[in-house]
Amino acid sequence: MTQTDDPVSSGLNGTPRPWYRRLFAAQESGLVLVILVLGLLLTVFGGSKIKSVRFDLDVNDQITTRQIADSDGGETHYEVTIEHADGSSTRHISIRQPRERTTDSGRFVLLSVKANRFLDLENLVLVTKDASFIAIMAVGMTGVIILAGIDLSVGSIYGLVAIIGAMILHELPGDTSAFVSVPIGVIVCMAAGAMCGLANGVMVVGLKVHPFVITLGMMAALRGLTVVLPKELYDTQSIGQFPASYTSGFFKAEIFGVYPVPVVIMVIVGLIGMFLLSRTVFGRQVFAVGGNETAAGYAGISVGRVKILVYTLAGLTAGMSAAIYLGYLGAAETSAGNAYELRVIAATVIGGASLMGGRGTALGAVLGAILIEMINNAMIILDIDQDYNQIVMGAAIIVAVVIDQTKGKMGSRRRS
Repeated sequence: MTQTDDPVSSGLNGTPRPWYRRLFAAQESGLVLVILVLGLLLTVFGGSKIKSVRFDLDVNDQITTRQIADSDGGETHYEVTIEHADGSSTRHISIRQPRERTTDSGRFVLLSVKANRFLDLENLVLVTKDASFIAIMAVGMTGVIILAGIDLSVGSIYGLVAIIGAMILHELPGDTSAFVSVPIGVIVCMAAGAMCGLANGVMVVGLKVHPFVITLGMMAALRGLTVVLPKELYDTQSIGQFPASYTSGFFKAEIFGVYPVPVVIMVIVGLIGMFLLSRTVFGRQVFAVGGNETAAGYAGISVGRVKILVYTLAGLTAGMSAAIYLGYLGAAETSAGNAYELRVIAATVIGGASLMGGRGTALGAVLGAILIEMINNAMIILDIDQDYNQIVMGAAIIVAVVIDQTKGKMGSRRRS
């Protein structure tokens, strides 16, 4: 398909569309719009919360507090004035009685302030952090679904790799530097994930069995190993005690009061996925195989090699996500990754990938994961029972597939 044949980049008469029309016609623009609308609704209707804000104090800073009445409801608030040594002062309003503390790290005062339950930096980072684990795997899953394949084992790969990585990190001395612990943890996790993905790809190609069957079997087998390994080797269901340099020193490093490292890695993986799929020969081969496998073979593309490599990359991204999970939580449990395959596939399909093959983007997968986590966050903010979570995810997949098929039929009618 040439650029002028693409309905997104060209009009009905084949002439190229302006860039702004291509932007709004793209699948990702619709996702961005949905995310923005949902965020606006949660900001307006999600209500507010009371959070503690820390203000660090110098040794000579003086604090004075007086009670004031809130003009709206007449409630008692507190005006806190901090007199600095240089003669300047700052004033703050606290809903509750301020608390002054002195620790080994210095003096500080804790104030209670109102904040929007959704539009709050901590909550936004939390949403994107939770999305990062799914989004990174969804980038790898996008290639698999473009091939018209499926990988039901991605959650089990994630869980097994987390256990393997935890066993290695557990054996490292507690004072191991980040220059040693981080490369070891990441390389071990990514290598283990890639090996699992390679096994999937080799069996799909070599045995000529539908990937649904192969990955379903791998899902059960790898989940069994996830339970057996820690039980037999450590007689436990969780493995922890990693070097601090791997957890708080890197993956859970605090920056401006939040923990953004998983989000940064998600963005990097998304950009790499976008480049591979849209700017490389390998990416074009993936789309060609997914669009018409027989024609791709006649065109000289090694279909089997492309499939094996795509499944390997899907396993590698699961390993990368598991490495972040270990660093952020500081332990691995046998339940890690349970039902993640549903969320990863949902993110990929909602992001615009077609289960019929031949279409999908890494950016769409990342946005799909963010949208899913926003829905989860909305259920918490609106106090909806979390038991409905799986129902919502299943419904989201069904709706996304129906919309995709409807768009495909409408596009076929226009072309005819």
